[in-house]
Amino acid sequence: MIYLYATILLIANSLAWSATIFMAPGNWIMVALAVTYAWFLPETESPHLSWTIVGISFILAILGEIVEFSAGAAGAAKQGGSKRGAIFSIVGAITGSIAGAILGLPIPVMGSAIAGIAGGAIGAFVGAYLGEQDRFHGERIAIGKGAMIGRLIGTVGKMAVGAIILFLITLDSFVDF
Repeated sequence: MIYLYATILLIANSLAWSATIFMAPGNWIMVALAVTYAWFLPETESPHLSWTIVGISFILAILGEIVEFSAGAAGAAKQGGSKRGAIFSIVGAITGSIAGAILGLPIPVMGSAIAGIAGGAIGAFVGAYLGEQDRFHGERIAIGKGAMIGRLIGTVGKMAVGAIILFLITLDSFVDF
């Protein structure tokens, strides 16, 4: 029965991890699921998810947020973007991710994922561009490009950290080490 629970945790965590593409807190959802799993599953059951792995996952989730935020902000700031442009970039990224995911639905398997990432990047560009209204067109383009590239790097970085979280939780729930 323990392997059934571990499989359910794997599936739930995989869904949470993939939700990161759409700017959902996928890494935090995985940590919450791991806490719930470790809390309710008796430690006498073997294999079990250790609190050490849960703690490491928590630290990694914080790292993922730092990577995502700093990459996105650094991209726009490197080009001289303002706080207003950064806020518009975040709103654009959220809107673009959701719109991209919806538009990508008809494409099997990875359509929503790829379209969600692309939509988020395009949304970050548009948001940063619109947020820098007191600048010349060329400057706005450069700031938008910086926000877009930063958003892509941030998403990929956060997903890489999430993949590590997913791997650690899955491994520890199936095999004690």
